[in-house]
Amino acid sequence: MKVNYIGKISEENLPAIFVPYFLESVHAGFPSPASDYIESPIDLNKHLIKNGAATFLVRAQGQSMLGSGITDQAVLVVDRSVKPAHNSIVVASIDGEFVCKRLKLKPKMCLMPDNPDYPPIFINHGQELEIVGTVTAAINKF
Repeated sequence: MKVNYIGKISEENLPAIFVPYFLESVHAGFPSPASDYIESPIDLNKHLIKNGAATFLVRAQGQSMLGSGITDQAVLVVDRSVKPAHNSIVVASIDGEFVCKRLKLKPKMCLMPDNPDYPPIFINHGQELEIVGTVTAAINKF
């Protein structure tokens, strides 16, 4: 899955985006009666972005991360201040090409897709690998 840079987020440029937030949850099975009241509005910036100075957005391209819920053209929220760990979803640069994959540190370091139709990317001696940031959220359109 390739990623395309969308833009940097700066704390002073974050407009407050308030969306109505219902206190009652939505059941995915049998329908339940709707609640007549709304909790306070939710600011998606505060909900999705923990460190604005270290966060940027990229658009995902491809099908290799479908198992993680990252669809083609999803907008990824990437935080450079979150230390990547084993099984983190990361944006990485391999020899200058940006990808979004799951970081595996053992038994051998590789970047693993979350779709069995795609092979893992093993890092070979001499290849340049840079972990750009950790994906903290994905925004998908239906």
